[in-house]
Amino acid sequence: MANQLKYDRILDALQELLKNQKLQAISVSEIAHTAGIGKGSIYYYFPSKDAILDALVERNYEKPLQTAKDLANQTEISPFTRMAMIFQACQTSSAEFLKSENQAGPDTREKSFLHQKYINHIITELKPVLAEIIRQGIRLGDIRFSYPEELAEIVLIILTVKIDNTLVPSTKEEIENTINALISLLEKGTDNPSGSLNFLKSRLS
Repeated sequence: MANQLKYDRILDALQELLKNQKLQAISVSEIAHTAGIGKGSIYYYFPSKDAILDALVERNYEKPLQTAKDLANQTEISPFTRMAMIFQACQTSSAEFLKSENQAGPDTREKSFLHQKYINHIITELKPVLAEIIRQGIRLGDIRFSYPEELAEIVLIILTVKIDNTLVPSTKEEIENTINALISLLEKGTDNPSGSLNFLKSRLS
């Protein structure tokens, strides 16, 4: 328990420092000071500052990822509805985390770096979960598609990059058009009738 408390204090310290400083300017010593522990203790838990950031991203996605795993077992819910619910949960978690990102002023390179971390984590962790949900839909006959892993990856890439609207800033109309195009591709690619997946718009916009 004591070790877990220190571990969490280190992550809390980095998240607090990110509210007012650029990541590049934050030192391991400063993280240790903010956490109220010795610098040497940091290296007991993490080999580097980057490792602390990775752990912070993982912690902020812990809840939505658990939601995703739980949804994978709820076969009574439409697979496309579960896919939308999973991303919605991650989008909410990401928005909360990003409130602490460099409030002292914009830094395009740093924001791109942080978002790359989020995108890598969400795609890596959610791809197998979404692929399983798609396979369930295939077995039930709701989805007719031969490449569940690839479909999961395509959907995640589009949603995390485009709808997150940070790496590739877009207008509201452009985002809506992307959602419409994605839904159309999903309908055609999974042999579902045109308009049958329009209910996704309210969850993805």
